[in-house]
Amino acid sequence: MCFTGKSKEAEIKRINKELANIRSKFKGDKALDGYSKKKYVCKLLFIFLLGHDIDFGHMEAVNLLSSNKYTEKQIGYLFISVLVNSNSDLIRLINNAIKNDLSSRNPTYMNLALHCIANVGSREMAEAFASEVPRILVAGDTMDSVKQSAALCLLRLNRTCPDLVPMGEWTSRVVHLLNDQHLGVVTAATSLISTLAQKNPDDFKTSVSLAVARLSRIVTSASTDLQDYTYYFVAAPWLSVKLLRLLQCYPPPEEGAIRGRLTECLETILNKAQEPPKSKKVQHSNAKNAVLFEAISLIIHHDSEPTLLVRACNQLGQFLQHRETNLRYLALESMCTLASSEFSHEAVKTHIETVINSLKTERDVSVRQRAVDLLYAMCDRSNAKQIVTEMLSYLETADYSIREEIVSLSSWLIFTSCLCLCFIPECLYLNLSLSLTLSLSHFISPLVQFHLLHSKFHLCSVPTRALLLSAYVKFINLFPEVKGTIQEVLRSDSQLRNADVELQQRAVEYLRLSCIATTDILATVLEEMPPFPERESSILAKLKKKKGSGTVSDIEDSRKERNVNANANVNGSSDHTITNTSAKVLFYFWLFVYIIFFSIQVTSSPSSDLLGLGNSSAVNSASPPTSSHAASLLVDVFSESLPVAALGSQYCDHLFVCKNNGVLFESQLLQIGLKSEFRQNLGRMYIFYGNKTSTQFLNFSSSVVSADPVLDGGAQLQQILNIECISDFVEAPVLNIQFRYGGSTQNISVRLPVTLNKFFQPTEMTSQDFFQRWKQLSAPQQEVQKIFKAKHSMDTEITKAKIIGFGTALLDGVDPNPSNFVGAGVIHTKTIQVGCLLRLEPNTQAQVSTAALGLHDLHFSESLASLFHTHL
Repeated sequence: MCFTGKSKEAEIKRINKELANIRSKFKGDKALDGYSKKKYVCKLLFIFLLGHDIDFGHMEAVNLLSSNKYTEKQIGYLFISVLVNSNSDLIRLINNAIKNDLSSRNPTYMNLALHCIANVGSREMAEAFASEVPRILVAGDTMDSVKQSAALCLLRLNRTCPDLVPMGEWTSRVVHLLNDQHLGVVTAATSLISTLAQKNPDDFKTSVSLAVARLSRIVTSASTDLQDYTYYFVAAPWLSVKLLRLLQCYPPPEEGAIRGRLTECLETILNKAQEPPKSKKVQHSNAKNAVLFEAISLIIHHDSEPTLLVRACNQLGQFLQHRETNLRYLALESMCTLASSEFSHEAVKTHIETVINSLKTERDVSVRQRAVDLLYAMCDRSNAKQIVTEMLSYLETADYSIREEIVSLSSWLIFTSCLCLCFIPECLYLNLSLSLTLSLSHFISPLVQFHLLHSKFHLCSVPTRALLLSAYVKFINLFPEVKGTIQEVLRSDSQLRNADVELQQRAVEYLRLSCIATTDILATVLEEMPPFPERESSILAKLKKKKGSGTVSDIEDSRKERNVNANANVNGSSDHTITNTSAKVLFYFWLFVYIIFFSIQVTSSPSSDLLGLGNSSAVNSASPPTSSHAASLLVDVFSESLPVAALGSQYCDHLFVCKNNGVLFESQLLQIGLKSEFRQNLGRMYIFYGNKTSTQFLNFSSSVVSADPVLDGGAQLQQILNIECISDFVEAPVLNIQFRYGGSTQNISVRLPVTLNKFFQPTEMTSQDFFQRWKQLSAPQQEVQKIFKAKHSMDTEITKAKIIGFGTALLDGVDPNPSNFVGAGVIHTKTIQVGCLLRLEPNTQAQVSTAALGLHDLHFSESLASLFHTHL
């Protein structure tokens, strides 16, 4: 049966005709033989897969289950697995047919029945067969293929209805399947045992020794010994990974012989990772690395063998500079866990320079995020200053996505709290943590705030723990949604039975208070204490003496604006005097917090002048001021170094083809700056309007979004635009601005720098893939070639920067001519993704370049080629 209609209507007409024919055959007086039933049921299944509803034929499919022919029974089970739902009236008939096949002892029929149970996986199926499937699994006369299907079927039932899968005698017998000679049975049984052991670890504790023995045989065997289960010269990689995951469900083996054998297995895996690859194919390296990373995860989980931990760290360090992005990501993620171990922390610290370099040069933002996490994890007293300095330097150029994650997930809060714990007294650490947590309350949920605060509880002294308990009960008053979590902490044995009387009393009283007191009573009891009179801070006095009053006063003002009162517990206390080194770290800490807060805060005051308007001189309102070169701090890195002020009242949207930040428009009255970010087909643009005069702009409005009607003199206004690329476009949207100044209405129209290349996603590929895809461009319109004279210097590094800024990935070593430049990327729109290939052939002697673009969509060719020509 084939539907090749010229249109959708013709296809529907053909299908309706076929359905009518099948319906008449089923309802006819003449009984259909098994072959005809199979044929028509198969047609119904195909029609359903085309997207059309099927409301008949179910009974005929059920009748096929009683057939003695494999093909007819197979089609019946396939139809039921796809079309019959758990509420069908035919479920009882289906269950009876499945029971008959399970008891037939025919392995083919039993496999079909088990597959159907797993595919449907409904509660009714679980109730009917949850006790039957384990019996088949552990029966001594069951065929290997049936055991494999039974184990996977039971795994499916346990995932959908875990309460219906009984734990009984079969649990101890299924463990011995790890010794089965058939590796397919062992693989399926390992998956089942791993899932069951997470819920009932004691019932499957004996699987540890068997798993170690099986893993040892696999690791020490040659690839020729397990030919049927060898994948690109790696012996049984999937089974090895599953066995290693099963061992992670339990602590290190207590028996010395088993523990020694497991250590030998892990050492062998690490040794094989150092061997030259037996194949250059990616499948070989993927299988080999899968086993290696799972072995490292087991080493980290046990955290008991210093030698293995250090070796694992060194192996991961080699992956930090690997050409594969996934390996670099996994290496950073695993090293974050290794950094928390006392045995491998020092080994992780030896890679600090590599991690910092990865943070600065890595293209993939997710890898950079893991680098930030690793720097936090490896931070201690010896490298805190270096890491803080690098973080502050990186913050200036960090992606907005990373900045937002730093604030919302409080990664920076944990990092700075760790520094405070290393360098300053506990009471100051507590105040800083509480103050910063409250300052970030708009970005962090109350539950996350509490977990951040409680994460350092076990490291604090008794007086500090008492203060933390008081803070916890105040959390209940401020955030009722975390009441249950905090009550669990107060109810724990470590609090209610604490050896310290003060902590025990506070835990008991706070717990009872939170349970019996009403909201009003709790608010009254926990009412804020009157503020203490302000006194000169001893820490700030030291900072003024060391750094000068100007810098410290600015930090002090910003701290007061955020209500960070860390001085209350340290003023007048000689016990809390800090060293010069601590003062220096604290100075960087406050500078760091200052940058964090004011980089994300949007205000209308001159103090948050992101465009550099604070340097503009105030003039009489009767005449507009003259713009100065110092009025703009945002420069164009790819154009000739032309001062923005020299543009007069011209806008420079063409300069934004390869950059996202800068001054879009500037006149004697108004400066418009942009900060934007794009990801796939979505973008966000921050527009900053700066009033360069000392007079208010009245009735200030914009045609894109509504704005504040008044813009004070010397102040700044921000608007946020969310952008989505629907389809191909040439003309960018126009921003119309209108305001009143000096009694007259000012109208300004600027074109927003939203170009097609903003929605590029860089793509890496090999030389073979590049030229193979280029040859697949069959239509002449898919390839556009232009020859043009160079407008600027044809320096190699500048050209590379322009290609990368255009949005494509720069592919090194792809073109046979090393002087040529090759790039590749994918343009993302809402509906489609269009691949783009770029090749640039510069001729330095003639000062001309030949640019060739290849796109898989004809509509994008000319517009993108013209944009690239203008850009270069």
